[in-house]
Amino acid sequence: MEHSAKSIDPRLLAINIKERAQVAGFDKVGIVRAQPLTAERARLQDWLSRGYAGEMSWMNRDPHKRADPSEIFPNAKSVIVVALNYFTDHHHQDLPRTGKVSRYAWGDDYHDVVGAKLNSLLDWIRSTCPQAEGKVCVDIQPMMDKAWAVRAGLGWLGKHTNVITPEHGSWIFIGELLLNLELEYDAEQIADHCGTCTRCIEACPTAAITEPYLVDSTRCISYATIELRTPELPPDIKTNLEGWFYGCDICQDVCPWNRFELPTSETRFEPRPGNVEASLSEVLELTPESYAERFRNSAMKRAKLSGLKRNARALLESDS
Repeated sequence: MEHSAKSIDPRLLAINIKERAQVAGFDKVGIVRAQPLTAERARLQDWLSRGYAGEMSWMNRDPHKRADPSEIFPNAKSVIVVALNYFTDHHHQDLPRTGKVSRYAWGDDYHDVVGAKLNSLLDWIRSTCPQAEGKVCVDIQPMMDKAWAVRAGLGWLGKHTNVITPEHGSWIFIGELLLNLELEYDAEQIADHCGTCTRCIEACPTAAITEPYLVDSTRCISYATIELRTPELPPDIKTNLEGWFYGCDICQDVCPWNRFELPTSETRFEPRPGNVEASLSEVLELTPESYAERFRNSAMKRAKLSGLKRNARALLESDS
């Protein structure tokens, strides 16, 4: 059914969008006004000024754009924020000559999965309201995903700087749909339930969580094994990998809120062969062609072939 712009009921449309988001497979959804993130921008500027972004130079480009959705989609009036549980009931095994892979990269690339669901949601909104225009954002666009998730009431920012939800812990992917329509907005946010717990800070082998809610990427195993493009890993990282080949989940594994995890209903997040523990010798034997085939539609291609081989060598050298 087509509606004119004047006939749209913001409350009813918001309810219908949330119901449709659940049909699309999202586990949580919140809707907030598209407006600048003033306080969050100040925290980002402080983080950048400390040099904590390391070699992620794109974080330093126009940080004001990251805090204002209108810079990404000029007609944005609403931000629909979604969360998708990616926990699967599998666990790392202590196998020789293998390296552990971060849980988020076990299955298909989340950019593709979340993006497809959000595009499906946008198509439905357009079919309901032909005047609707939107922009799908899944990590690649300069949105402050975690800040929007907190604003939309999906969870709170943990001391490890991951968003924690009461229902799924921190095992969630976040995405946004910027929309040119006014909707009824969620006002309630979830209080910080970390309390006095400091397990994530104490468990980090490289002391990357320099203080609660603040991570120095240059000390982080995930940053080093995924984003860093140096031929060799920094010595402080290399000697403290604790078996991690791609990414690191230590701060999430020790979080008490992740005791309540439930398996995802999204089958595309089930582990691909060799993506829970990677065979280090197989990685070192990869050619550009076999690498492209092995990691097609996988988030692990982010580290590039050179990075994966560097990480494999580092783990093998630390075991010798």
